[in-house]
Amino acid sequence: MKRYLALLLSVVLVVLDQVFKLLAHAHLKPIDTYPIIEDVLHLTYLENRGAAFGMMEGQTWLLIWGTGLILLVMILAVMIGKIPGTLPNVIVCVIIGGGVGNLIDRVYRGYVIDYIQVRFVDFAIFNFADICVVVGVAALVLYIFCHEFAARKKEGKEQKVG
Repeated sequence: MKRYLALLLSVVLVVLDQVFKLLAHAHLKPIDTYPIIEDVLHLTYLENRGAAFGMMEGQTWLLIWGTGLILLVMILAVMIGKIPGTLPNVIVCVIIGGGVGNLIDRVYRGYVIDYIQVRFVDFAIFNFADICVVVGVAALVLYIFCHEFAARKKEGKEQKVG
């Protein structure tokens, strides 16, 4: 049951992402950019036809099929219980939510709508789905490292006792 609640989180994140993108399309596309904090944080409309940082531009079908396959494997892993523990399931579902959000754009529009621009550093314009994927992957890596560290520490204590 917990697995399905985690997948529900993915659905909520996808809906939020799509609402944000619809708002960006309706309100930012006509004006291009809107400063939240001048020269620091802007909402800037961009149609990204590639992957991260515009890589693989023009490879829409490869991105669709590759992303779709990875997402399918992740969804199946959650559904059949291959991911142990509630926290890892939630983290994976955050990644799924972001991936599905951008996949919908690629399939429906042929590009991903990006709208968050950090201007005090030279960085790509991104969106809510990108945040979900990046935060999810970082959290998963951190979880795996911490889990592995704890397991090795426990193993070391058991060897000293035995």
